[in-house]
Amino acid sequence: MTVRTGRAELTPAAEELLRRLTGTHGPVMFHQSGGCRDGSAPMCYPRGEFRVGASDVLLGHEAGDTPLWMSADQFTYWSHTRLTVDVVPGRGSGFSPEAPEGVRFLLRSRLLTDEELHRLESEPPLPNGADHSA
Repeated sequence: MTVRTGRAELTPAAEELLRRLTGTHGPVMFHQSGGCRDGSAPMCYPRGEFRVGASDVLLGHEAGDTPLWMSADQFTYWSHTRLTVDVVPGRGSGFSPEAPEGVRFLLRSRLLTDEELHRLESEPPLPNGADHSA
């Protein structure tokens, strides 16, 4: 198994919330679709309640085994960045299990360094929904 360059990470607050959510809902997954209103809010779903599309890109598994998926269009837009999943006060989507907590997940980003970009270019393409099931 090839170790990939990390494309995403969770803040300690996001990891703590994820632990609470998995304790309540079982395994979960993230999907970043880039919808019109919550373009920087990755949706969190109990695993099996959201089906990824064939073109969705698997960025990796965070906090152990939580997959982080992104739509292909969003991946094209964000491919040059390192993403950080954070938690902020506010109302999340009604579909995301953190909504009753009074917080929502949020993506923050920074540009990849030249070194990181070079490493990523030398790696095989990321898996997509046609290759995997969440």
